Amino acid sequence: MKEIEELIVISQFYGKNSDFVIAGGGNTSFKTDSLLWVKASGTTLGEITENGFAVLDREKLKIIAGKKYSDNSDQREQEVKTDLFRAATEPEKQLRPSVETSLHDLIRYRFVVHTHPTVVNALLCSRNAENKMKELLGDSAMYIPYTDPGYVLFKKVESELLKYRDTHHAEPHLILLQNHGIFVSADSVDEIKQIYDEVTAKISAHLAPLTIDPLPADDRAAAILPAIRMLLSTGNTGKIVTLRNNTLIASFYENEQAFAGASAPFTPDIIVYCKARPLYVENTRTAAAAIEEFSRKLEQYRKTYGYDPKMILLKDIGLAGVEDNFKSAGIALDVFEDLLKISRYTHAFGGPKFLNAREIAFIDNWEVENYRRAVSKGQSANHATENKIVIVTGGAQGFGGGIAEQLMAQNAHVVIADLNETVGQQMADRLNATAKKNRALFVKTDVSDAASVQRLITTTVQQFGGLDAFISNAGILRAGGLDEMTPETFELMTKVNYTGYFICAKYASEVLKLQAKYKKGYFTDIIQINSKSGLKGSNKNFAYAGGKFGGIGLTQSFAMELMPFGIKVNSICPGNFFDGPLWSDPEKGLFVQYLRAGKVPGAKTVADVKNFYESQVPAKRGCTVEDVMKAIRYIIEQEYETGQAVPVTGGQNMLN
Repeated sequence: MKEIEELIVISQFYGKNSDFVIAGGGNTSFKTDSLLWVKASGTTLGEITENGFAVLDREKLKIIAGKKYSDNSDQREQEVKTDLFRAATEPEKQLRPSVETSLHDLIRYRFVVHTHPTVVNALLCSRNAENKMKELLGDSAMYIPYTDPGYVLFKKVESELLKYRDTHHAEPHLILLQNHGIFVSADSVDEIKQIYDEVTAKISAHLAPLTIDPLPADDRAAAILPAIRMLLSTGNTGKIVTLRNNTLIASFYENEQAFAGASAPFTPDIIVYCKARPLYVENTRTAAAAIEEFSRKLEQYRKTYGYDPKMILLKDIGLAGVEDNFKSAGIALDVFEDLLKISRYTHAFGGPKFLNAREIAFIDNWEVENYRRAVSKGQSANHATENKIVIVTGGAQGFGGGIAEQLMAQNAHVVIADLNETVGQQMADRLNATAKKNRALFVKTDVSDAASVQRLITTTVQQFGGLDAFISNAGILRAGGLDEMTPETFELMTKVNYTGYFICAKYASEVLKLQAKYKKGYFTDIIQINSKSGLKGSNKNFAYAGGKFGGIGLTQSFAMELMPFGIKVNSICPGNFFDGPLWSDPEKGLFVQYLRAGKVPGAKTVADVKNFYESQVPAKRGCTVEDVMKAIRYIIEQEYETGQAVPVTGGQNMLN
């Protein structure tokens, strides 16, 4: 049907524009004389297709308008929900009609687009909203004072709409809901766009331009966020804490008076995604002072509200969003930043008007909004690495790239640390293109340089709030016997393969120990991807084997030092990864190097070298990424083994 195609287009048009819709907010509809297509709850406007619309029988919807429901709000909303499902013409799809379905049905125009535009809510969330609306929009708009959403709002709009029709002998194109949003209705989508443009232009003319510039990250965050993360985490799954800072945010964290402008919600969406109240930390002169103030205020916050904050404003540092996964944290930050914009804009219309305590309590406990919360977070896949924050050095390709890819598939948050900026960023972009709740981040890193590794750790913490596992995979291999090996090459390999592991463990452990201080019994991991060459000497490959032997010595020593902090340190010793670039690169791969170095007696071709090494493996094949991932998952999931060198060699190397 042409109209449904138009409905999809206009839904996506506004749904993809964060000035009108953030996250799962807003809804749209189209109606004929007998049927109503309305966005299903839990569906995102920006990505909606025909399958995202619930189709309802309008005759059955009329029952809701005339029926007497319970006076108990929870029971009433359940009864209304049941009747909405009964009106569905395709019940087998189990689509939950929008809670505002009856309101859409009430409006006479064929198309209805309901959004929460920042500019419009600048007016609707102000003290002088009604008077200013009449001044700017006149009788073309119908104004509804704040009313609890759901059935009560439907009945309020119905009552006011009947009065409007009697008075004006017309149907309003605009319905403005105080502290909520706007309904724009018309018989064509082009007319809806025109109306939206006119309304936003009229309001925008009274608003001062708002310039928002990013601010540099503060290194104090790396010493504060891991503590906050642990104080807000339960069990052995840590929260994600994402930091954002810009000039708009800075204007609200300067002092308590500035914070007051962001201390309460304007709309139901803010409560759904950000909870009702943020927490403010003013003393951030030192990390210790900030953590102490946060801990003290968190205790009082829990006593007052009965839950944990999702938004934390840290003076001179930024806005931290706390959630179960990166996607949800990002949505919460977007919604709260919209609150900041609205708060700033409301001064053009008399200042901010927040929701009161009763209104907040209704939304916070409303089943419909709890359903939206659950849908926005998505389903858990229950992997050992689910929601873990993991750094993989050398993660742009080869073993490291394969590990990063599989960790992402298991919903871990992955930081790809590599010197190859082009390939590393491409890897992160490719992983993020199909990510659902998690995120991949590329950080250019030289593991042999302490400052570079420190930047890696700091960036990771600022993006995700902490660290759960550090996989030290980066390494180089230059084959050669004593005659061929130069001191410079030997030193380079030692610097990357041995010293690099030390540097990574040193700075990763700082964050892991900080987390342990604020959450006893929380286990984390440092995992070195070693080699079978770390278990047995390697002919004409002593520089590599020596570094790997040394790596196992570091692992055993680190394990004894760090286990009191719940930090497990283990090495994984894979067999040969024949399919990766380390071995198979036609110019620099080990097959080529070993052939040139004469490491395999009698070998004349690369194929001869490969056959020689495969024949040494009882399993008759090389090691794969999945083989290594099984070892990684085991190490992360278990809580008892540390200091181990786990062979993954197909039987080529066996423990004594």
